[in-house]
Amino acid sequence: MSTKILVTGGAGYIGSHTVKQLGQAGYDIVVYDNLSTGIPQAITYGKLVVGSLEDTNLLAATFAEHNFDAVLHFAASISVPESVADPLAYYSNNTMNTLNLLRQCQRFGVKKLVFSSTAAVYGQPAETHITETTHPQPLNPYGSSKLMSEQMIRDYSAASGMKHVILRYFNVAGADMAGELGQNNPKASHLIKATCNAALGRTSSINIFGTDFETHDGTGIRDYIHVEDLARAHVDALVYLADGGESEIFNCGYGQGYSVREVIDMVKEVSGEEFTVIEADRRAGDPAAVVAVSAKIKQMLGWIPRFNDLRTIVHSAYAWEKRSKALTVVPNIVPTAMPTNVISMETPVTKEQQLAVAAS
Repeated sequence: MSTKILVTGGAGYIGSHTVKQLGQAGYDIVVYDNLSTGIPQAITYGKLVVGSLEDTNLLAATFAEHNFDAVLHFAASISVPESVADPLAYYSNNTMNTLNLLRQCQRFGVKKLVFSSTAAVYGQPAETHITETTHPQPLNPYGSSKLMSEQMIRDYSAASGMKHVILRYFNVAGADMAGELGQNNPKASHLIKATCNAALGRTSSINIFGTDFETHDGTGIRDYIHVEDLARAHVDALVYLADGGESEIFNCGYGQGYSVREVIDMVKEVSGEEFTVIEADRRAGDPAAVVAVSAKIKQMLGWIPRFNDLRTIVHSAYAWEKRSKALTVVPNIVPTAMPTNVISMETPVTKEQQLAVAAS
């Protein structure tokens, strides 16, 4: 019998890429997503339950209907500036909803969890290259809300015997190499997506937020990881837990940092387009340089990056954005009989039916 997995936030950017790899590996998948940033047609395997983690009745019904072997928890808000402007929304959606999910794991005896965390928990440590033992000191509510969630997971695991893997992402970018999936959220503010949009003429310019950091060119340095490699880390984490692995925290990055200027120059080179670059003040809560040390995940999970190259990352992202600019995707889903907000991905129906279910 196949392993049944609940994937919260599985219609979103990273979640959908992971769902595809899980499906290809033979897992039985249920996606739980409120579609605030994800889209149904990004789910290539399994079923979709449309709902919020705040809806504890629906969440409990979903657990009751399926005998989940493990949970992959992606659902969260992820914008640093937005978290600074509206911190309570982040503590509600990220921290409190993780608590809601853990309560259902407790109630229904789910003993394996993979949690989508972030390098934002580290803040701005003294060292540029960050290990899992670097002391967390988040600079913004986004990082704090994730660190609180990590602590709840660790405390609950110690009390219950649940095993978990916490994956601390560095900057995720790129798109599915087969061209089927990419970043669908039009509000996403990731640098590479925003710069590709400028190259495609969707926006008139791109901003550099801060040119006075203590870096080689004055702009912030980040470790960019291809979304396909990050998705693979989740599959590897699941296999690790299924094989009896103990609870662990892993950094997910390449150990290679690129500055904002370097990324912009690469997008110009890949696209062959010129666009306006505006130098602006630093954003609140942005550190100067954050680069992963990822030896631990390679050693313990056998994780092998395949796309550790800025040009590859940018090329896949630009190809996706260029394709999505030219195409209008028609949903290919159908609601099941019970409950009404569970969607099967097997039989095509009309766009009107899909919208009615998404609005329920």
